[in-house]
Amino acid sequence: MDVGVQMFSTDRAIRPDALARETEARGFDALFLPEHTHIPTSRRTPYPGGGELPEEYRRTFDPFVALTAAAVVTERLTFGTGVCLVGQRDPILLAKEVASIDVLSGGRFVFGIGYGWNEDEMENHGLVAGQRRAVVREKMLAVEALWTQDAGAFEGDHVRLSPSWSWPKPLQQPRPPVLIGGAAGPTLFRHIAEFADGWIPIGGGGLSGGLARLREQFEQAGRDPASVQVTVIGADPSPGKLDHLESLGVGRFLIGLPPAPAATVLPLLDRYAEAVTAAR
Repeated sequence: MDVGVQMFSTDRAIRPDALARETEARGFDALFLPEHTHIPTSRRTPYPGGGELPEEYRRTFDPFVALTAAAVVTERLTFGTGVCLVGQRDPILLAKEVASIDVLSGGRFVFGIGYGWNEDEMENHGLVAGQRRAVVREKMLAVEALWTQDAGAFEGDHVRLSPSWSWPKPLQQPRPPVLIGGAAGPTLFRHIAEFADGWIPIGGGGLSGGLARLREQFEQAGRDPASVQVTVIGADPSPGKLDHLESLGVGRFLIGLPPAPAATVLPLLDRYAEAVTAAR
């Protein structure tokens, strides 16, 4: 099982290129960054974690720019969005951004996506919260068409794309791995089986039952259940936790880092590297 890190990369934290160099130097396998385009001051949508919304949500770098900066200073580290808010993005530009970073990184990109939770943020992008799952599905199908067809086209209820040329195509074919974040549920698992490759749950609670249902959904869709990819965003890499996740078939575990300067983050990276080495 690969072990990597995930952090809200902000203008007040360690730079993403420096974080990537230090992460790779300590033997970690991956770096994932989340996304929020902006945070409306209305703050009508409650923070899922409870209490006040942490400041880093309003200060995140664009993940594709930050990950490109990270990719050019490393050689083997896998990069991913954890997660990209597809419903708030233009699918034509998104297809080109993902393909570009996959090519420029030498095929080291994992496309983690999500539906989003902040309704205020969605509204500013013209996205109706109740339609976000359907919108994300159609945008991803349009993106897939641009990645895999010489003249990609898509016609849906929310997305219409006339036959169009778009290069580069992703280096990883037919696409970079697409993983969808969210709580276990029939719509999530149906979408993963239709247009994605795996799941990004937060923590490990209920993972065993959820994975069994997801693998059943893959089988019903005519896909190999053993091909399901899972990246878990968690906390400390305790030996027991890592062993348990690996036994379930989890392929990647991401340690959450605070969005802090290098003086805070680097000692934590050292401690986590030692813990991972001991666990392995």
